[in-house]
Amino acid sequence: MLAIGIDISKSKSAVAILNQDGTVHTKPFEFHHTKPEMDALIKYIKNQHEQVTILMENTGHYHYPVLKAFQDAEFPVCLINAYQMKKYGDLELRKAKTDKKDALRIARYALEKGYSLVPYTSMNQKYEDLRFLSRQYSQRMGTLTTNKVFLINLLDETMPGITKFLPLATRDPETSLTMLFIKRFKSYDCIKKMGKTRFLDAYDKLSKKARNRRAYSYGLAIYELAINSITTRGENEYTLTTQEQCVDLVCASQKAADAIILQMTTLAETLPEYAVLRSMRGVGDRLGPLILAEIGDIRRFHSGKALNAYAGNDAPPYQSGTFESHNRHISKRGNAALRKYCFEVMQALKLTRPQDDPVYLFLLKKEQEGKPYNVAKMAGVNKFLRIYYARAMEALKQQ
Repeated sequence: MLAIGIDISKSKSAVAILNQDGTVHTKPFEFHHTKPEMDALIKYIKNQHEQVTILMENTGHYHYPVLKAFQDAEFPVCLINAYQMKKYGDLELRKAKTDKKDALRIARYALEKGYSLVPYTSMNQKYEDLRFLSRQYSQRMGTLTTNKVFLINLLDETMPGITKFLPLATRDPETSLTMLFIKRFKSYDCIKKMGKTRFLDAYDKLSKKARNRRAYSYGLAIYELAINSITTRGENEYTLTTQEQCVDLVCASQKAADAIILQMTTLAETLPEYAVLRSMRGVGDRLGPLILAEIGDIRRFHSGKALNAYAGNDAPPYQSGTFESHNRHISKRGNAALRKYCFEVMQALKLTRPQDDPVYLFLLKKEQEGKPYNVAKMAGVNKFLRIYYARAMEALKQQ
């Protein structure tokens, strides 16, 4: 039996091969992630005519070409968390860090812990696609947040204080009153030149176009704000051009994020557990697909406790001698995005207050016990994930 350790890098990797007795079978060497070099490596391994255990770190997307090549060649490949590999390396007294030494360390781990390694199996393509779309959605939202910050910075110079009356909400950007207002009036200096009557007439027409009845009565207050405010770059043509570009970028980013959510919803509706997740209180059209994408196939977890551990929402016990800690923090070693989305579910429950929901009642119980804000919310997340696991598994068994 051969233990093969691969240290993954971008576009190239280092590989080391050990015999069953721990001796070096093949001196560590590097190869590039190209078809000729991958084919040569696979051919070399096949020519050894021995059973192999291939282990590599799960490093974002860099390991995908190597993983795909081995799977196409029908080799079982195991993946290991990079942090777990780092802690294993901490056992060594003499610290050295090179790609080839890391490959040897990974191969040695495969030899020692081979009994506990499970070959990687690609999940159902739908779960993979959902996970991919979830990552793309996070990137679009990051871009949207950045563009909003740039736009607010410009508004501080052209329309200071306008967001108090017209919040920078970007849902349905084509009809958003805030976006239409910024593009139509540009700055307070432009509003002053229009005069009170012309501005109020134009604002009334704009409010009707945006179908925003709530902001209809803000016209006079906005005009008074424009009169009393000091603008620093309100008449600068370069600033106004940049501001209009920022508005377009914010709208485009929001459209892109909404389009991804729509794709995720269409895909999630084809999965049986989505109906279970969607029926739970606090889970809306946006959070439903995102939570399902982060959890993936629920059948890969053996219990609700394991699902919480995957989310990093577990508090591992700590005991030494006669001491046993009863005040442990959550580990946070898990899927941070899943924790964030589940936390948003708790916030939605606090807003809607469903009196017949067990998660909300449990959340209230923890708050009444005097638990801090975040502690109570994460306890609610724990309850939420356990209930979802039980209901989803029950639904899958009935399929």
